[in-house]
Amino acid sequence: MDGEIRPIVPETAIMEDRVSPVPTEKFSHPDITAKGERRARVPLTAIETLWFNTGTLCNIECVNCYILSSPTNDALVYMTRAEVTEYLEQIEERRKVAPARWPVPEIGFTGGEPFMNPEIIGMAEAVLERGFNLLILTNAMAPMMRPRVQKGLLDLHERFGDKLTLRLSIDHHTAELHDRERGKGSFDKMVEGMRWLAANGFKMDAAGRTCWDEDESDARAGYAALFAREGVKIDASEPGECILFPEMDEEAEVPEITTECWGILNISPTDIMCATSRMVVKRRGAEKPTVLACTLLAYDEEFELGTTLKEAERPIKLNHKHCAKFCVLGGGSCTA
Repeated sequence: MDGEIRPIVPETAIMEDRVSPVPTEKFSHPDITAKGERRARVPLTAIETLWFNTGTLCNIECVNCYILSSPTNDALVYMTRAEVTEYLEQIEERRKVAPARWPVPEIGFTGGEPFMNPEIIGMAEAVLERGFNLLILTNAMAPMMRPRVQKGLLDLHERFGDKLTLRLSIDHHTAELHDRERGKGSFDKMVEGMRWLAANGFKMDAAGRTCWDEDESDARAGYAALFAREGVKIDASEPGECILFPEMDEEAEVPEITTECWGILNISPTDIMCATSRMVVKRRGAEKPTVLACTLLAYDEEFELGTTLKEAERPIKLNHKHCAKFCVLGGGSCTA
């Protein structure tokens, strides 16, 4: 974090890490900040969640979508069951070589809207059959409510029970503000999907936003009232069940994270999301999927790590505004 922070190591040591000249703009050099300080990096510790972006196509277009999903954005194309299975097999191979790094209790599906992917049920089955927990992020709207998808979900629930969790995107606990982000009528459609999941005993959690100038305790009380009213078993007071994400604005002025920030902020690099997760995507026109450092940085080539999980084990340099605002300063994480 720049501001008034200064290196505590000798200037000669800092110069070894500097480029000449020092970059003039923030987040423009992978190793050095605009103040000439060493950029922080996060080593991989142990993968808790391996994410798959099932495709950026979505049935709606939110005002501030983290990944620019929409009915027309297919920059990340649909993943297939075969491609997901290949990475599940890679997990087994990495466990033989580096078991401490690859416990991977959970696989996550995100999008876009995952239930638009025609192979979503098959991909889910492939994950669950291998004993992983599976988390699917969804807006709980029309794609999830199609009869074929409902039938597949009911079958998975019967066979695997609470190994499957559906995370509902509920941007606010009121229809007015939720619809402001997701479009008129989207709240009622989401509630319909939530009711169906609750009636059939699915395990659920929820993800909201903190962009409404609302005290967190008031927000959680609002979500609790919604869940109680609809008979939904989500504990709104528990951050792992009702996750409230900090907002991300690439135009906002944010500090760069330096190696000194860990001690100043009393944060460990092992607490940052990229210490414990990776995301697999397939770009339009690509022959193979690729592994990314982060679920939020799908379009920045600097955060591409290669096509294999082995290649993805290297440390991540925190060279993006989202690294600073969402993860380090905002405490954001896509997992519980």
